Amino acid sequence: MKRRNFVQSSMLAGASLLSTGVLNAATLTGCADPAGVTTTAADKPFNLNYGIHDGMFKNHAGDNFVEQIKFAYDKGFRSIEDNGMSHRTEDEQKKIGDTLAKLGMAMGVFVQPGLGNDSNMLASGKADQVEKFIASCKQAVEIAKRINSKLVTVVPGDFVRNLPIGVQTGNVIEAIKKGTAILEPHGVIMVLEPLSDNPDLFLRTPDQAYAICKAVGSPSCKILYDMYHVQRNQGNIIPTLDLVYDEIGYYQIGDNPGRKEPGTGEVNYKNIFKHIYNKGYRGVLGMEHGTAGQGKEGELALIKAYREADSFM
Repeated sequence: MKRRNFVQSSMLAGASLLSTGVLNAATLTGCADPAGVTTTAADKPFNLNYGIHDGMFKNHAGDNFVEQIKFAYDKGFRSIEDNGMSHRTEDEQKKIGDTLAKLGMAMGVFVQPGLGNDSNMLASGKADQVEKFIASCKQAVEIAKRINSKLVTVVPGDFVRNLPIGVQTGNVIEAIKKGTAILEPHGVIMVLEPLSDNPDLFLRTPDQAYAICKAVGSPSCKILYDMYHVQRNQGNIIPTLDLVYDEIGYYQIGDNPGRKEPGTGEVNYKNIFKHIYNKGYRGVLGMEHGTAGQGKEGELALIKAYREADSFM
């Protein structure tokens, strides 16, 4: 299968509700949508597919993530992401997967099991690190099946100071090739995330991730374009996005400074969302940020912020 077709079909899995004009028309008139929930114009599905995370609506729906998902659905959201999915029990994973299937919602990314920011060192090229990475890819496939996911976040880990950068890059490419050999038969895509959290991280910019994806040459290796980290590391979000667009498999959102919802910082998300929409992307955009306000009022303000940023049509 061609890489472009493979990625497009994988990223849009579970998001079919977003492609129908009938759903939007129904919600605008206050009719029941295909999941049986009556919504108003204020709660209609968004133009883009923003994915909530656990805790984002706990003041309205309680601590249970499944109930938060249902609340989010009622407010027009049609997807989730869950960095901690691999730490949940199999029963929890299945309940979340079943809930998403029932509501027709999409699953965004989860972090590959056992691979936090500082728990893997793919740049080192050490055999034990590669073996751990391969094992985590196998675990990710099983989790993805339970939650109907096609996207898993991978962070290569820290920079190795006693190795030339070219050698480190080669080590990362070779490790990822081994990982994609595990993921590709199942249609699962690892998205490499450039981060800004500390100067020791190996992967920091989208162009660096782009070069790795091109070298790996697999539809199961793409870029996670986290706009909060891009803004902190280099800015220039829209032009950089255009340069690496054909290797982007997922987006994450967070305003800067503060890493809260759109409109709380310096990033013009309304323009960015319009640009992403016009590029043709219809996959999930993960809401990987906190809430600026407190309690129910803060959660409602977050929803309002997304309505404003999404009002580009």
